[in-house]
Amino acid sequence: MTDNFDTITHRILAINPGSTSTKIAVYRNTKIRFLKSIKHSSADLEGFDKIIDQFEFRKNLILKALENEDVKLNEFTAVIGRGGIMKSLESGVYEVNAPMLEDLKSMKYGEHASCLGGLLAYDIASPISGARAFIADPTTVDELQDVARISGHPLLERVSVFHALNHKMIARNHARLGGKSYEEMNLIVAHLGGGITVGAHLKGRVVDVNQGLDGDGPFGPERSGTLPVGALAKLCYSGEYTLDEVKKMIAGKGGYMAYFGINDAYSIGLMAEQGNEKAILVQKALAYQVAKEIGAMSTVLKGVVDAILITGGIAHNTVVLDFIKAMVAHIARVVVYPGEDEMKALAQNALRVLLNEEKPKEY
Repeated sequence: MTDNFDTITHRILAINPGSTSTKIAVYRNTKIRFLKSIKHSSADLEGFDKIIDQFEFRKNLILKALENEDVKLNEFTAVIGRGGIMKSLESGVYEVNAPMLEDLKSMKYGEHASCLGGLLAYDIASPISGARAFIADPTTVDELQDVARISGHPLLERVSVFHALNHKMIARNHARLGGKSYEEMNLIVAHLGGGITVGAHLKGRVVDVNQGLDGDGPFGPERSGTLPVGALAKLCYSGEYTLDEVKKMIAGKGGYMAYFGINDAYSIGLMAEQGNEKAILVQKALAYQVAKEIGAMSTVLKGVVDAILITGGIAHNTVVLDFIKAMVAHIARVVVYPGEDEMKALAQNALRVLLNEEKPKEY
């Protein structure tokens, strides 16, 4: 997408609340003018019982960061937030409306920091004359094939909750760089961030993916991932923990948080580099579980895999990457896109709507 500054110029604020950070970016059409990642340590978030309680805290940090950069709110024509956990939706751009706000506030479909994206976008855009609030490719984009929904018990169906925005952006960009379309490729995308999701992309559709929020797959910086089911059931009925405490063990205080008391993957990496044996083992276990999940997704694609794409913040860790590559290189070429393109993806999605190239979907 190219900018035409001589005709129409839109200023867009993109907001991406994650489990360990709030990223904001200011764009003039798709040209970035300002980018900041506001880190949230476990100590910063310790005082909030629920994620919705973090709303004012994160909003004030966003407004302060914009003020420090002398960014005027009345310049924005759109504010777009990362899509949260909502009902299952088609891939696309959605304008924030009352039903969406209600579902995001209640977090009835699941509790995650991404639910704050639409709320923050709407709250910041509302006082600005002419500004619109959007979300795009929420975490509940659902393209699962029917067989992937079967869990083993009819009361517990597998559902699609993953880093859809970054998965789709990385896959499309990779295809374009190779002179192909996303819809003609088979790809495995592994997003390694505060949560970890590994998806099988079959000709432009994510037909299987682990529910990385609180369901299955590799553990991450603060999520436990798949746990031994029998042991978990006993723990739930031991009388020692409440439902909220168990849910926190699974998402929020699992993974690195459970083993080390911190959710900072970079710090764990440094500990491993310095010879900490526990850090070395647990970091290796994370990489091991990611590689196993990639292997599982290769069977979903029947071994026909054009490339394995690894992205997210942990993709900067060469030790983790080398371990994964050694386990999966026989499947397909491994291509690393460290960090994520979610901010650019948000801006591009908003701009397509503002330029009437795409109609927003209604929630």
